[in-house]
Amino acid sequence: MSMGEIIVILIVAILVLGPDKLPDAIVQIAKIIKAIKRNINDAKAGIEKEIRIKELKDEAQKYQDEFSLSNENIRKKLSFEEFDDLKRDILDKTKVDLTFDSREKETPPQNPTEKANV
Repeated sequence: MSMGEIIVILIVAILVLGPDKLPDAIVQIAKIIKAIKRNINDAKAGIEKEIRIKELKDEAQKYQDEFSLSNENIRKKLSFEEFDDLKRDILDKTKVDLTFDSREKETPPQNPTEKANV
């Protein structure tokens, strides 16, 4: 509000209320404005508090997730699950068919003397 607007409002207020009721009206208006400001500040503080609570909940959830992950890693290390998984992978990759095929026989030496020289 500019100074000119304030002067116009005061002149209208003096004309409407008169000089004897004007001070009481100004006091009432000031009380109303103060109450409105207080309510706005309370609402703002409540919103900021709710935002902070949300941030704290998110941070607590993050720490809980990290703790759970660390707990799982420790449990795996203590139970050697990683080694079991690694062992299983190695066995799967190195499976060898160890069945004996009767058709594959060693050829006997051709000369019985060759066997004696060996």
